[in-house]
Amino acid sequence: MSESEHRKLVIVGSGPAGYTAAIYAARAELEPVVVAGLQFGGQLMLTTEVENYPGFPDGITGPDMMELFQKQAERFGADVLLEDATEIALGERPFRVKTDSRSFTADAVILATGASARWLGIESETRLQNRGVSACATCDGALYRGKPMAVVGGGDTALEEALFLTRFATKVSVIHRRDALRASKIMQERALAHEKIEFVWNSVVEEVIGDEFVTGVRVHDRVTDERRELPIEALFIAIGHQPNTALFRGQVDLDEVGYIVPTPGTSRTSVEGVFASGDAMDPIYRQAVTAAGTGCMAAIDAERWLAEQGLA
Repeated sequence: MSESEHRKLVIVGSGPAGYTAAIYAARAELEPVVVAGLQFGGQLMLTTEVENYPGFPDGITGPDMMELFQKQAERFGADVLLEDATEIALGERPFRVKTDSRSFTADAVILATGASARWLGIESETRLQNRGVSACATCDGALYRGKPMAVVGGGDTALEEALFLTRFATKVSVIHRRDALRASKIMQERALAHEKIEFVWNSVVEEVIGDEFVTGVRVHDRVTDERRELPIEALFIAIGHQPNTALFRGQVDLDEVGYIVPTPGTSRTSVEGVFASGDAMDPIYRQAVTAAGTGCMAAIDAERWLAEQGLA
């Protein structure tokens, strides 16, 4: 590995948060490097159609959007590196970020590593992602208007997704592996009372059925051992997300799940000079537009902090 390169700012991650931070930082002449990762673009790279991001009245695919974000960042001078970060050291300044081929020291770091949806882990689910299988009802629910849908999960997120989907679906089946929900009482009351929602208790999805697109799911009742097929055309997995923060666990304050805990109203983390943005610090909204907004915040906070230190 070559000798470390020093940068004023290193951005780790390349979804809407990381690329937006790069656009703002590059325009501020901070000459940022973006450690984008081999799977650059974040969760939007798994999204076929994005219809809820402002400025695209006809919609745009997730990969096309991320390509535009990257080009815009590079236009202003951001250096985008399509490699994974293998080491992030935040214990002292300058901070250190390494990949397989390059090593950086940095006066400031923006963490935009995102979060990953938890999936069921079955082959048919993977094969039919973006063909009726999704992890975001807010993103994709309207694409299946007028069709029967299902949600897997039993917590607040699953019921929020199910209630949201009733705006579009003819029926929403909530598939839960237990006979009682983990969601808050008020969410349970709303879902149980909704005429479009039915519950499939004590059941797990064994297979997502469909060739080109989802046509149903095969579920297994863990109590009766019965197997049956539900005719649906969209399946939403709502069993949680895992923030991609393992590389710096123990170095910045994280909550019990692993999300970065910023200073309220800012992107500042518990480490001075380290800033957070996107889904790595947002367990609630998890939208491209909110991620981009926090990327903007992180870049502005980093620019101001660097100026205070006499480094900008």
